[in-house]
Amino acid sequence: MNLTLKIWRQKDANTQGKIVDYPISEVSPDMSFLEMLDVLNEQLISKGEEPVEFDHDCREGICGTCSLQINGEPHGPDRGVTTCQLHMRMFKDGDTIFIEPFRANAFPVIKDLIVDRSSFDRIQQAGGFISVNTSGNTIDANSIPVNKHDADKSFDAATCIGCGACVAACKNASAMLFTSAKVSQFALLPQGQVEATDRVMNMVRQMDLEGFGNCTNTGACEIECPKGISLENIARMNREYLKASTK
Repeated sequence: MNLTLKIWRQKDANTQGKIVDYPISEVSPDMSFLEMLDVLNEQLISKGEEPVEFDHDCREGICGTCSLQINGEPHGPDRGVTTCQLHMRMFKDGDTIFIEPFRANAFPVIKDLIVDRSSFDRIQQAGGFISVNTSGNTIDANSIPVNKHDADKSFDAATCIGCGACVAACKNASAMLFTSAKVSQFALLPQGQVEATDRVMNMVRQMDLEGFGNCTNTGACEIECPKGISLENIARMNREYLKASTK
């Protein structure tokens, strides 16, 4: 395939960025999107030009670092996949593809297509853990009965990889789906009840401090989420927050 890539280039956080056109030819439909960008960068380097910076790590849909806005959609036109799992067969010969970083005040651009998502780390640090001493005092997980339905729901919430697609898809750049997934995975388990009140209050407070917007129930976050995190988690977090605020 022969394609035209319109890529956001930005030298650093303090420099104004712009869209730059890059023609690329002989793209195999079997390439992943990141492999296609690798080919582009090899061509740019061979010509002595600056390669396009983008995040990637596992390239297996697990780490969540490969987040790109492709033709206005987080992770591109496919569903249930991250950018590294998106294949070029989703596009047609002659297509023009716009590639941009995720847009949110809480995700400032570092360079080109790389954004700083450490705001997610700070939300998790505010309460996304349980204080259980496992050093020399290991407890058999099966010694605490857990309802199968709750265990499944908790596991579903825990599959969130923190990629930020929910934020990029939301017109308010809300992190409610991400935060609620991290709250839910503990709120549904007996091990998470001890710190439940502090957890939801602290994580929601930190989410607001980071500058994320509020949820408007549009549902774009769930649709664009590569792991299909359910909106039910937002409802659960709201209930947890209401209970905690009355104590």
